[in-house]
Amino acid sequence: MPSVVLALTAHPDDAEFFAGGTLAGMIASGARVHLLVATDGRRGSFEHDDAGRAALRAEEGRRAAAALGAEPPILLGYPDLELDRLPAGTLREAFIRAIRQIRPDAVVAEDPFAPYDPHPDHRAVAWAASDALSFSHLPLLHPEHLEQGLQPHFVVEKYFYSEHLPSTNRVIDVSATLEVKLKALAEHRSQVSFLVQDVLRQARLAGLDVDSVLGTMAAEPRLALDWALRAQAAEVGARIGVAYGEAFRYVRFHPIVEGLLSS
Repeated sequence: MPSVVLALTAHPDDAEFFAGGTLAGMIASGARVHLLVATDGRRGSFEHDDAGRAALRAEEGRRAAAALGAEPPILLGYPDLELDRLPAGTLREAFIRAIRQIRPDAVVAEDPFAPYDPHPDHRAVAWAASDALSFSHLPLLHPEHLEQGLQPHFVVEKYFYSEHLPSTNRVIDVSATLEVKLKALAEHRSQVSFLVQDVLRQARLAGLDVDSVLGTMAAEPRLALDWALRAQAAEVGARIGVAYGEAFRYVRFHPIVEGLLSS
């Protein structure tokens, strides 16, 4: 297991949502896990006023990281749903800097090659993370980092996640840590409420009788999300014969190196 892990994410709840069980397992094995969050998450709401929401999401993120057992999150604070408007290379440089500062053995990030992700923040983080992981070991990329005492660093283990990931090649057994994941996600109270509300609105618009399907869970966002995530994790876990799992596209070295290792 890695000893230092960095998660590069777009929003305060992304790490827990997509990889919370895996990260909790790494922490249980002694790893220090750092969560870097690119945006302030303030637009994840149906309210018409975002006043105070960025501060709320930041505090929820700190509580969630503590529940997971991770280090306090690193918050870049870029406006939610505006990462695609940043100057080219801005996010990539921030990620390379973080990799060189933290020097992780493993990085967890959104997969840039996964299809169908409608969120521009997810897509921006995915490509910036992929670029940073591909080139953070090159000293001539951002040489100003050397002047600041930051040395190039190659990350060996890359865990790429996505909501739709057809190229999964690793499923992690999270049967022992799913409850930790759900506990950490529950700290993102405002986002849990928003996510469930969004799905319920669409379900009712589609003519579904939500109350008959979910019962009392329809009025309890955390219970509804727990139910959905358990079902999802059970489906993934079944691929390797365990109760619950999380899926990734796992990458280590150049294909030539991997070929030599397996020969």
